[in-house]
Amino acid sequence: MRIFYCLLAIVVTCVSAQTEPNFKDGRKVIVHLFEWKWTDIADECERYLGPYGFAGVQISPPAEHNEVTNPWRPWYERYQPMSYELTSRSGDEAAFRDMVERCRNVDVLIYVDAVINHMAAMSYEYPGVPYYSEHFNVPRGNCPSSSGEMDYGNAISVRNCNLVGLNDILFGSEVNCYTNQKVVDYLNKMIDIGVAGFRVDAAKHMWPGDLEDIVRELWNTKDGSRPYVYQEVIDRSGTEAIKSWDYVHIGDVTEFKYCDQIVGLGHGTNQAKWFENFGEAWDMMSSDHAFVFVDNHDNQRSHGGGGDILTYKDSWPYKKALAFGMAWDYGTFRIMSSFFFDDTDSSPPAYSDGTIISPTINSDGTCDGGWVCEHRWRQIRNMACFRNAAGWEPVENWHDNGDNFIAFSRGNRAFFALNNQAYTVNDNLHTGLPSGDYCDVISGDPTGSGCTGKTITVDDYGWATISIPNGEDPMIAIHIGAKAGSGSFCRWY
Repeated sequence: MRIFYCLLAIVVTCVSAQTEPNFKDGRKVIVHLFEWKWTDIADECERYLGPYGFAGVQISPPAEHNEVTNPWRPWYERYQPMSYELTSRSGDEAAFRDMVERCRNVDVLIYVDAVINHMAAMSYEYPGVPYYSEHFNVPRGNCPSSSGEMDYGNAISVRNCNLVGLNDILFGSEVNCYTNQKVVDYLNKMIDIGVAGFRVDAAKHMWPGDLEDIVRELWNTKDGSRPYVYQEVIDRSGTEAIKSWDYVHIGDVTEFKYCDQIVGLGHGTNQAKWFENFGEAWDMMSSDHAFVFVDNHDNQRSHGGGGDILTYKDSWPYKKALAFGMAWDYGTFRIMSSFFFDDTDSSPPAYSDGTIISPTINSDGTCDGGWVCEHRWRQIRNMACFRNAAGWEPVENWHDNGDNFIAFSRGNRAFFALNNQAYTVNDNLHTGLPSGDYCDVISGDPTGSGCTGKTITVDDYGWATISIPNGEDPMIAIHIGAKAGSGSFCRWY
């Protein structure tokens, strides 16, 4: 085990966990625009994400990367960095800067997928950084296997050997903190541009002390806050050599158990009544440290953390799981926005020269051109606004029928109900909301004169008559920003 960490300052203080995402204006949901170009993300911030209340975008790794041709230009080539130059398949540095600024101008923040554990799988020379063989664990003999092969049952191996053949960087005193400083410079450059935080890819493959040293040296954001840090740590079984809690003192941590458990609600195979205590009581992390999602770019392909999870390919249960997740008060929430794939190695939609094709926006607001754009599905987009409206209010007014129908409020600001029964449920329920006519944002949108979907009337005592058939969208969701006649865009105040 490595016990000597970099001392990058004369006085070293403990890193306080970077768990505040710095969202603007009460916004609460990040969307991962997986493999989108920077110009397209900037456009999407202005025309859609800003008006509909999204808080931020997780972008694909922006650093110069390997170009893989066999298979042809797979998505994972972005996870094989060649240098820390901001030139990638998504665009050059000028486009990156323009995206960050334009998104910030509409209160949508950029969170970078930072690949800092390793470099591309090739010879140990990267002149663009520069890194050479002395900057890597395997050539220095720090991996228990001379071949660099990783043993997931051994913590030293997980942190010092080559992840799927990718060259594992050596940090700390053995290299006089040289590699630490290169990574710090890379991340600080993006903070200076206006980035609000980072997803640390493959964080479980880094020693916590090394990552702590790097995070300590990050600058404050343009808003004066500490950059948000959420770390990819796959800890599903409870028997992993690396535990999620090894990293919570640094920042938020991805809670992959959430993906495993939410499946039961989506498919209705686990009675909805049990979800009354969904979160820590299910052996998941504290809500204050959990970064949650129904699926991500890896596990939807049965890669890291994959298995029996929900994706866009199971659209009905997927929408239910996402809607419940955004209605519930657990963790920091991210939506996945995908491209269609059958082959798990598939390239994003691209021309013959490998240039990514921009999404086409249909007249009904959905996407085309090979892009799924789950964030544009009405049920998902409107539940992101619901989460904004719910704010920090706790779950209250829980109701279940002892089986597969549940309902709850978020204080007096929002109310959600889900019917996983095989029949229509009719009930009179206490919503906690002020009296008025509300638009159900699952079935439609508010307009200037009413609702395009169901209208639900809450009486002077906060009660409403609810009828939810079993079917494609067996849910209702109402909140204080979506009263009948309140207008078409997201409001949460």
